[in-house]
Amino acid sequence: MIWKVKPSQEWMKTFTQKNMSDFLSIEITEVGDDFITARMPVDERTVQPFGLLHGGASCVLAETLGSIAGTFCIDPTKQMVVGIEINANHIRSAKKGEHVYGTVKPIHVGLSTQVWGIEIFNEQKKLICVSRLTCAVKNIG
Repeated sequence: MIWKVKPSQEWMKTFTQKNMSDFLSIEITEVGDDFITARMPVDERTVQPFGLLHGGASCVLAETLGSIAGTFCIDPTKQMVVGIEINANHIRSAKKGEHVYGTVKPIHVGLSTQVWGIEIFNEQKKLICVSRLTCAVKNIG
């Protein structure tokens, strides 16, 4: 297991409340020894004018997953992680009325930086987006 802090459903709920994750109804669905999966609805909050998933919404899901994963790899009483770069390749679309599912896995978990790989799939388990998030590890205080 890569986590320094054992992931708990209670903590993840508080991490995603009263912020963009909450607004977009991002919900953690699974936590493994080295991955986290979440789902997000494709609805009026997450689509572009043609009714397809907005690329920015995919980035929000990716950054949310990377930030949560990164936080479990540090001591959150002394440090925090902040995204410093994100990229995304949009492979195919997702339609309004569906959900998309993102899974984050580590690429590099260092003392001062972290790099996370995120893959987002539609309900048919077809890849719709590949993203990479780089986070800085910052001391609190």
